Amino acid sequence: MYTTELLDARAVSPESCPALVLNADYTPLSYYPLSLWSWQTAIKAAFLDRVSVVAEYDRVVHSPRFAMRLPSVIALRDYVKPSSHPAFTRFNLFLRDRFSCQYCGGRHDLTFDHVVPRAYGGRTTWVNVTTACAPCNLRKGGRTPAEAHMALRSAPRQPTAHELQVNGRAFPPHHLHETWRDYLYWDTELEA
Repeated sequence: MYTTELLDARAVSPESCPALVLNADYTPLSYYPLSLWSWQTAIKAAFLDRVSVVAEYDRVVHSPRFAMRLPSVIALRDYVKPSSHPAFTRFNLFLRDRFSCQYCGGRHDLTFDHVVPRAYGGRTTWVNVTTACAPCNLRKGGRTPAEAHMALRSAPRQPTAHELQVNGRAFPPHHLHETWRDYLYWDTELEA
């Protein structure tokens, strides 16, 4: 089970009280990075009736005529359909490859590598770019993996948004408020 840092919301500033944002079906908009809004954005969305407040912190904020507990979990009133094809970004590339070099499995000093080098006409696309650590990238140089005698652990391909969400769940955030657990880990094995 994941270890979590539980905060006593009364002892911290509002800036330390983000709201977990769920879609209208009560699933997180994103697991990695975790879909969080600042307390100000969450309160504004609640006042504008764009979200339902599902859970709250013990922390209360005040104005001259109003007091409100800070939302810890909010759900959008309107469903946002997730994109089926994620944007081709360095972060999404690393997430597809689970933050590991596709040549040696290392997890440090990550960069990306063109499987078919650009000098050979290789393009910067999902199917030709893979995660590589700097030493492997340097060792491979401007050659193909076959020419460099380096095997790929998995062939590069375009992931779906669902695959990235699944991969993201393997990297829990550093902070989890107790009210978030039911919405983030509903499919984990239950303890006896």
